[in-house]
Amino acid sequence: MESEASRYFSIELLKWYLANKRVLPWRMNRDPYRVWVSEIMLQQTRVDTVIPYYERFMEKFPTAAALAEAPEPEVLKCWEGLGYYSRARNLQAGAREVLSLHGGIVPDDKEAVAALRGVGPYTTGAIMSIAFNRPEPAVDGNVMRVLSRYFCLEEDIAKPSTRIGIEKLAASLIPEGSAGDFNQALMELGALVCTPKSPGCLTCPVMMHCEGRMAGKEHILPIKTKAKPPRPETRLAAIITGSGAHEGKLLVRQRPESGLLAQMWELPHVLALPWEGVGAAKRKGRGKAAAAAAIASAELETAAASIAEAAAPASVGSLMDLHAAQADYLSRMLSAEEGLLVRPTSWWGETEHVFSHIVWDVQVFRAEFGFWQQQAGVDTAREAAVADADVSASTVQIAPQTAPAYGLPEGKAPANYRWIGPEQMKELAFPNVFVRILRDYWQGLD
Repeated sequence: MESEASRYFSIELLKWYLANKRVLPWRMNRDPYRVWVSEIMLQQTRVDTVIPYYERFMEKFPTAAALAEAPEPEVLKCWEGLGYYSRARNLQAGAREVLSLHGGIVPDDKEAVAALRGVGPYTTGAIMSIAFNRPEPAVDGNVMRVLSRYFCLEEDIAKPSTRIGIEKLAASLIPEGSAGDFNQALMELGALVCTPKSPGCLTCPVMMHCEGRMAGKEHILPIKTKAKPPRPETRLAAIITGSGAHEGKLLVRQRPESGLLAQMWELPHVLALPWEGVGAAKRKGRGKAAAAAAIASAELETAAASIAEAAAPASVGSLMDLHAAQADYLSRMLSAEEGLLVRPTSWWGETEHVFSHIVWDVQVFRAEFGFWQQQAGVDTAREAAVADADVSASTVQIAPQTAPAYGLPEGKAPANYRWIGPEQMKELAFPNVFVRILRDYWQGLD
């Protein structure tokens, strides 16, 4: 039997939403494709950030068929700056499924929608309720926070069982015939009033029956296990300038087809590995692996010493030594891993970029292009070291001396490298961190 608090919540929340809802572009048209795009964009991204991206995206890809048939680089370029690029790839993959399986029309069947690539329970509920007004719950972080506080639920919302319970509760609250508005009202209340750190209880339309507020627990609810903090990584990146035919251009590369930031473009960069990882590989190694790890360890010890020195009380000299060591390590590793010979000339700057699970500290260096050398043999040596030492490929590094003389014509880049000027930035999709670096670099030349 429905409680008075539940009836009150549903009636007052819907009344408040209809009188106070924000005017947002995706609310102008309840076409299921548009709802789908907006909900994917809004995942882990602020509304004010999403608005211009949504409008540009819909102008370029107005239908599921248009998105399905577009080249992926165009989709990624249109998404550039929003982050979490797997969302864009999954959205396009889902659009291709809609085109091939449903004639380009987003189906109105819950199971069919849930089966689309990248569509989870929340997005399924949002599409079914907002586009088709079906009484399906759409439970995201905002909704879990609102309902945990209103009903004083003290279960850990990070647990799947708690989420399932809240989904059932949310479904029971949906007023007949108003599923779409009610679900959006829940999200709106969480975004504008029942916020994570400073809930606006005095302006809340459902405060009268809020059990969390009456118990004085609104600031500690919802209960959620703290996520593991993202691990820090130091990345050494190179702004590589060309000459002759490539005068005024920079060398960039495309990432692999899978993994983090797949197929996006970036400045060449290397991971500054934890030195102890290489030491462990050296201790475990046998035969070829021991020799390879010993070489890698020797290459890294100089940089490790500089880093240790830099950890002492800061001074101009120690910072210069650190940058010199990093620049040397960067050039050696680009030679070893890419067959790319460059000459670092100076430290340019630094920036930080936060992913969901990693924080990049990016140290950027200016460098002059030298030439390409043949890569055959480098991967073979690394694979032999990994096989013998039983360590990961990312742990063992091969010193640049092991790469044979270059075999490609000087100045000719491999397929995943390209020389670009500012105008080519409009054609290629870059992660935000490299957009910022390249934009600031070229602006500094003006």
